[in-house]
Amino acid sequence: MSLVQSVDHVALLPVYLAGGTAVLVLLADLLVARAAVTVAVAAAGSAATALGAALAGAGGERRTFCVGPDCSWVYGGRAALVAVVFAVLTLGVLAISGPLLRAGRTPVGEYAFLLACAMTGGVVLGAAGDLITLIVALETLTLPLYVLVGLRRGSLAGAEAAVTFFVVSVVATTLTLLGAALLYAVTGVLHLDRLGATLADRTDLLDLPLTTVAVALVVAGLAFKVAAVPFHAWAPATYDGAPLPVAAYLSTASKLGGVVSLLAVVQRALPATVTGPVLALLAVLTMTVGNLVALRQRRTVRLLAWSSVAQAGYILAPLGALALAGGRSADARAGAYAAAVAYAVFFVLLELAAFTAVVALRPGDGDGGTMDDLRGAARHHPWVGGAFALALIGLAGLPPGLAGLFAKVTVVRALLAGHAGWLALVVAVNAVLGLAYYLRLAATLYATPGPVPARPARLVVAALGVATVLAVVVGFAPQLVLDVAAR
Repeated sequence: MSLVQSVDHVALLPVYLAGGTAVLVLLADLLVARAAVTVAVAAAGSAATALGAALAGAGGERRTFCVGPDCSWVYGGRAALVAVVFAVLTLGVLAISGPLLRAGRTPVGEYAFLLACAMTGGVVLGAAGDLITLIVALETLTLPLYVLVGLRRGSLAGAEAAVTFFVVSVVATTLTLLGAALLYAVTGVLHLDRLGATLADRTDLLDLPLTTVAVALVVAGLAFKVAAVPFHAWAPATYDGAPLPVAAYLSTASKLGGVVSLLAVVQRALPATVTGPVLALLAVLTMTVGNLVALRQRRTVRLLAWSSVAQAGYILAPLGALALAGGRSADARAGAYAAAVAYAVFFVLLELAAFTAVVALRPGDGDGGTMDDLRGAARHHPWVGGAFALALIGLAGLPPGLAGLFAKVTVVRALLAGHAGWLALVVAVNAVLGLAYYLRLAATLYATPGPVPARPARLVVAALGVATVLAVVVGFAPQLVLDVAAR
């Protein structure tokens, strides 16, 4: 066997563009030293990454860094979708960061560079074909976020949030690495497809306590990244202490990264008989606790944070169908995996729109404030308030927020196809619970006017408009997302 590997540079084009964006941002900040130029380079690189990812994924699945049939880089339709979404999220966060950067407490070059680095990790994550690539990509996505959370000079809340996020993430990474090491000790392989085939062929390995511990550690470590209960406590405090654009990125890109990594190991590597019951329990706890605690929140960002915890439960719910024999058929599994990816895509678009609206209605360098601070905001700024209300209604799963409606319908349909009707009932009950706080916040926007909010920045309003249009378009064409997610 030849040890010289052929490299498919077309398959690697998205990561070249994402990594190149980070390098160019550094050079622009060093040589030009103008904030507008630095942000423009980062934005252009993000747009180029999205375009390159779409073009590279248009020609079918591509593989590289292969030894025999096992490849460390598998770039297909789903990987392209993930890369495009990460690039779009990065572009959106850059667009809403203007007020924060103009306040002067956040260094522009470092901010744009760290966002580009996180985007690079997200692009790699979708195509990872082995455990090492997967974990390195996930950490490349996460490590810059530690710094971004606490990057504002003189912000005690940001420093506390950064330390909380760092400590919890280090524990999560340790658990994941230990689980991966134990899996390698049991099977002797690291490629995801080979690992799944080995555990399927040698059922005696599943009887070993070491295998059970390894699977549990990997799932638990990745559940931290998704902010699934009981591994969720870091999320509300971190979101509330971070600058609003960074909180938006945490709530969307970071969560998407956790979902993609968890889905990769569950679909391709780990046995469904072990992961299915664990994921079903995590889904029920996550959506229920998230919704119940969100009902009591008065601070806007904490409400969105707890609602994103609940949304993680909906994303995990289709994977919970693997707990039953009926959910392990080929068609049921394919439907569950596609539903989880599609729901994650629908969610991040609506969540980005919601956070963008909060940025538009709050002071440039301020936090999200309380719900009372947004009272009557839609009367002062009708278009911004309307987009915010539409995003909230979509997250609740009601029309005309069709993206959120079809997302929940997709999850319930996948659960029914997997004979997990009880879990579909839990999803339905929790969706009703979620209506209470989403509609309460939407109603607050149109209540008797309170303090007049600051005039939104034009670029933030434009970003909100684009995010809203994307959410509406996806809502009218949900099957396109499902088809790509199923590849």
